[in-house]
Amino acid sequence: MATEIRLDLLDPQGMKMEARTPSGHAVIMDAAPDIGGTNEGPRPMELVLVALAGCTAMDVLSILRKKRQPLEGFAMEVRAERAPEHPKVYTDINLLYIIRGNVDPQAVVRAIELSATKYCSVSAMLRKTARIRYRYRIEPTASGASPVEGEYRMEEVPASAGSTG
Repeated sequence: MATEIRLDLLDPQGMKMEARTPSGHAVIMDAAPDIGGTNEGPRPMELVLVALAGCTAMDVLSILRKKRQPLEGFAMEVRAERAPEHPKVYTDINLLYIIRGNVDPQAVVRAIELSATKYCSVSAMLRKTARIRYRYRIEPTASGASPVEGEYRMEEVPASAGSTG
């Protein structure tokens, strides 16, 4: 099934653009002033990381909810490094899932594993050029409970392999 995006230049002298998605939403992008932009929107490569975070977050949230985990809050932090030479692809990506609630750590690990290995199409694409590290922190809401930190270590995936999700 093909996906079609419409992209229009909004400023004929600059780099500000609007992309329209099949779901009817608009995304504004722009560039830094030193390359002709006006800094009125995120850069395309920033949106790649936003797509990764959104994709895996939706997977993890959906799985935890199906497991009836008492989720009270959720956030993610993403840190990434790019290659020094063009095309400057991402080479190292660190994901931190911050989960608030009295959630079972094994359920979190399993949700991250399923996202990483089966469901998240964005991570499947990015794994072709980047090492992705998956860490989590559970912030329990029970009185006196301490935060739990850990990571999911994915088996190395050959460059020709990938997710079908």
